[in-house]
Amino acid sequence: MGETKEKSVKIKIDGREINGDLSVSSDAKAIVVFAHGSGSSRFSPRNKFVACELNKVGLATLLIDLLTEEEEKVDAFSSEFRFDIGFLAMRLARVTSWVRESPLTNKFKIGYFGSSTGAAAALVAAAKIPEKIYAVVSRGGRPDLAKDALSGVKAPTLLIVGENDFEVIEMNQSALDVLKCEKKMEIVPKATHLFEEPGALEHVAKLAAKWFSGHAK
Repeated sequence: MGETKEKSVKIKIDGREINGDLSVSSDAKAIVVFAHGSGSSRFSPRNKFVACELNKVGLATLLIDLLTEEEEKVDAFSSEFRFDIGFLAMRLARVTSWVRESPLTNKFKIGYFGSSTGAAAALVAAAKIPEKIYAVVSRGGRPDLAKDALSGVKAPTLLIVGENDFEVIEMNQSALDVLKCEKKMEIVPKATHLFEEPGALEHVAKLAAKWFSGHAK
């Protein structure tokens, strides 16, 4: 496995700046862009853990904040942005354009890993730019918030849900029925919404690594 290099990046969108943490190994063939859930950020320990596991199997990763620091402060009080899926999907699509153009990442296939509301943004963005996204993984996602876009998703999509996250299982099953792409739902035994149980997040990371690596060939 090649050496992994880490770099903080700043991406300008419409005159505003968002922050990301990029990890790239010398032999990577694909990059996974992370879309975080409501109220979370690129510092999410769960997504950082999954990103690290993906790096170990030769996948580059970009943990990105879709909101500016100013917007995050506003959202912390008002929740103004966290459920604006269209806005978040637009930001994610613009980040994708940066990934395609940057000399650091422009050789890679691009996948999305979305959590909670971030999964909805990932699915909406994947439907808007189907030719640019090769795979999508949702962890404890809210695909119900992307329902109008689901039938337009072309990228192979894996939905990962905890066994004891009953309401979200139903949401994901309904989404699975609507998706027309290659698709699969995996239930992580004994896990709840945040996958805090022993071994649960490791299970998520293995499933994601297999999905992204398998479809990058």
